[in-house]
Amino acid sequence: MAPDAAPDDIGSIDWQGRPITAATCVACTHAELRRTSGCAPGRSCMQDAYARRIDRFFRTHRALAGGHLAHPYFEVRAIAARHADLFQLPPLMQDPDETVRLQVALRVPQRLLRMLRDDPHREVRIRVAQRIDLDELVPMIGDPDYQVRCIAAQRLPESLLPRLMDDRDLQVRLEAARRVAMPAMWRLLEDPAPEVRRIAAQRLPLAALSLLAGDTDWTVRWEVAERAPGPLLARLLKDPEAEVRARAAERLAARPRPLEVLHG
Repeated sequence: MAPDAAPDDIGSIDWQGRPITAATCVACTHAELRRTSGCAPGRSCMQDAYARRIDRFFRTHRALAGGHLAHPYFEVRAIAARHADLFQLPPLMQDPDETVRLQVALRVPQRLLRMLRDDPHREVRIRVAQRIDLDELVPMIGDPDYQVRCIAAQRLPESLLPRLMDDRDLQVRLEAARRVAMPAMWRLLEDPAPEVRRIAAQRLPLAALSLLAGDTDWTVRWEVAERAPGPLLARLLKDPEAEVRARAAERLAARPRPLEVLHG
């Protein structure tokens, strides 16, 4: 077992499934490092199939990463891309493996990042959506993946959120509902999902809460009871759902009593 390797560490095999032996080290491009303790099979080795060991190698020898960007094993290319100079990364934007392109998306400058907006793999586009300038994020509102559109709903200016309020995916509409401003917030009352209407009950002006006091979903009405002013609370004491009536009663009981009652 290699020095510093954990007792339950994974066996050392190369990316083609062959055991890493002394002969492997002798034939390695970086054989000299083995003689100077610059690498350690089972711990830090770019020949290994285990990504953690490859990463240890390139974190120690960053200057060597650029020389392995065309390696036949995708993990070596991906991990080398984390450490190589930025100017060496553009060719990897067309790499056949999404793991490599994902690493590129985390590092390339904005002028290149927009070229990855239409990457075929969702994980790459998710990373792009997290990093790209807001002006360049707008086209991703129509991305086929809901998680990309969720990120757009989290990052885009409030003025653009109405474009996501009718999204086919609930999670995207929830993200938009948490941030959308008036007057677009009125549209939340018409959403078919009670989860969205609950957010409306949490955010609407108090004077508008009565519009949701008769909602078909009791959890929405419960949210109304959480914030409703006195007259509306009294109305909710007659709600058909016991949980709503109880919350309205609790809030009414906790309200300050008028001075004339206290001193009468």
